[in-house]
Amino acid sequence: MHTVAVLALDDVIPSDLAMPIDVFARTRLPGERAGYRVRVCAATDEVDAGAFSLRAPYGLDALADADTVVVPGVHDPSAPVREDVIRALRAAAAAGTRIASICVGTFVLARAGLLAGLRATTHWYAAGELAAAHPDIDVDPDVLYVDNGQILTSAGAAAGMDLCLHMIRRDYGSAVAADAARASVMPLEREGGQAQFIVSLPPANPRGRALEPLLAWLEENAARELTLDDIAAHAGLSSRTLLRRFREQTGTTPLQWLHRARVRRAQHLLETTAHPVERIAAQVGFGSPTAFRDRFKRVAGVSPQAYRRAFSSSGA
Repeated sequence: MHTVAVLALDDVIPSDLAMPIDVFARTRLPGERAGYRVRVCAATDEVDAGAFSLRAPYGLDALADADTVVVPGVHDPSAPVREDVIRALRAAAAAGTRIASICVGTFVLARAGLLAGLRATTHWYAAGELAAAHPDIDVDPDVLYVDNGQILTSAGAAAGMDLCLHMIRRDYGSAVAADAARASVMPLEREGGQAQFIVSLPPANPRGRALEPLLAWLEENAARELTLDDIAAHAGLSSRTLLRRFREQTGTTPLQWLHRARVRRAQHLLETTAHPVERIAAQVGFGSPTAFRDRFKRVAGVSPQAYRRAFSSSGA
C-alpha cells in the first residue's frame, strides 16, 4: 500500500494539515480497499497548531519509509526550519520519495534546496516573497499546482486538494481520483485548468523600494501600448538594467507585471459592469479581444465570460 507521510511542523496551518490526511485516507480502490496508509509525522512530541496543539504518532524517521511526503504550510513562511527537518526532507528526496507542499509549505521545500532550478508555486499572496528569497526558483503564482515529477507544489487553500487529487490520479488512474473527488465534493479538474483566482490585490508593489514610482506609473498607464523600451526610457535605465532590477524587486518582468495589472483591471470591470468583453479588452490596453482572452485565461485560469459568471455583481 502507498504510504503518505504528512509532516506537521510547529505553527502548522490546521486546514493544510487536515486536508491531505482526509483526502488520501478516504481514497478507495476497487473492492473498497484503502488506497493509502496515512501517517502524521513531526519533529517534536507536541506541535503547536495555533488554536490547539497535537501529538503526532510518528517522528521524522517515518519519512524514510514513505512513498509520498506532504508538507503543509505554516502561518509564518519566513520562520526558520529545523535542521533535522531539512535533513529528513533531503534524505527522502535523495531516496526518490515523492515530496509535495501545500500552500506556503513551498517555503520549507525551498529552504531544503529541493526546488532549485525548478518551477514552483505557492499561495499568490506569498509568491513575491518566495521569488525574492529564492531567485533560483521559477515561481509561477498563476497556477493551482506544479508537478515536476518527484517534487510538487500547490497554491493556497483548496488548491492543495487539487494537487492531492492529481497525485491520486497519477497513482491509481482517473476513475479512483474521480471517486475521491466526489467524496470530497470537489470537481476532479476545475474549470480553466490549473490557475488561481487573483482578484483582491494589485500586482506585487514593494513599497519603499526604488521601483515604486515606476510601478505607479505603469498602473496609471496600463491602457497604453507600452514596450520594454518605453518602460526603460521612462525609468531612465537601459532595458537590461531594468529587467535585472525589476526581477530582483518584484520577482517578475516589467511586461508580465503590466499584463497582470491589465488583467486585474479587467477583473474589476467584469465584476462591476455589463460592458462587452471586446470593450473591456480595449479599456484595459489589449490590442485585440483575442489577445485579451488568451492573456486573461493564462493569468486568471478561466475565460473572461466564465470569470464574469463566477464573480459578477452587476447582474450581467
